[in-house]
Amino acid sequence: MNYLLLVVGFALLIKGADFFVKGASNISSLLRVPPILIGLTIVAFGTSSPEATVSIIASLEENADVALGNVIGSNIFNITLVIGLTAFLNPLKVESETIRKEIPFTLLASVALLVVMSDIALKVSSVNLITRSDGIILLLFFLIFMYYIFEVARNSREQTNNINEAAATENITWGKNIVFTLIGLAAIIYGGDLVVKNSTEIAYALGMSETLVGLTIVAIGTSLPELVTSITAAIKKQSEIALGNIVGSNIFNILFVLGSASVVSPLAVNGKVFVDAIFMIIMTFILLIFSRTRYRVGKIEGLVLATTYIAYMIFIILRN
Repeated sequence: MNYLLLVVGFALLIKGADFFVKGASNISSLLRVPPILIGLTIVAFGTSSPEATVSIIASLEENADVALGNVIGSNIFNITLVIGLTAFLNPLKVESETIRKEIPFTLLASVALLVVMSDIALKVSSVNLITRSDGIILLLFFLIFMYYIFEVARNSREQTNNINEAAATENITWGKNIVFTLIGLAAIIYGGDLVVKNSTEIAYALGMSETLVGLTIVAIGTSLPELVTSITAAIKKQSEIALGNIVGSNIFNILFVLGSASVVSPLAVNGKVFVDAIFMIIMTFILLIFSRTRYRVGKIEGLVLATTYIAYMIFIILRN
């Protein structure tokens, strides 16, 4: 039964992502804002909902290994395999704003997470713990990021004097696309929940540790919406949404998801996770370098990122 529900979850994710990208990209035309902003906000928020749900529930159940492993594992999966496969299918254009501001902000959020995790190294405490006060700091960083996004959106609208001609030509309407977006979002969230719940039960039955489950099965399961949405966006030539989705999701995961989860209940940090957090920071920096080279992430870079994830998976399975 678990395997059957897993297949149903995958099907909902794929169809939901198709509806969601279609509705979100049309909404960007109606709002007269760049698609990258929709990727960084609406799409990122929607595809990160499974991570938020899983981590907050895990925090309530005092299962910090799953809550923290889920976020770090999901971010690594996004930066390496999701961007890698998406770029391999269709090279991703990278906007100058993304290179100068959004990706560096992702790097900053990743470093901030490493700092709040490192209580013993900083001689703050005898145990490594993401406390409620740490969570509030992460949430404040998230509010700064959201303020930046909405300022960019407001400036983009002010610079556009006329309604988008393409939207008028295609008779794009608010009602239809809001329905598409909501149906897609509902399918993504429910599909992601089915995948996570059933894949986790299968993993526990195979005797995997909670840390490994958080970094692999749960992380991959909750990141499937990002994977499916980004690949769908790339196929539809909406590469700005594809990359914006990943950047926005990673920021959302660290600042909002972990911030909220640690406010609900302080998260104890497993010593093994530090290696994964440092790896996440390194891969974010590599993504920044790839993006700056030609203002695009091409097929070769995509292959490098995807191969790196496979090597990382082998490492953490052997480590466990």
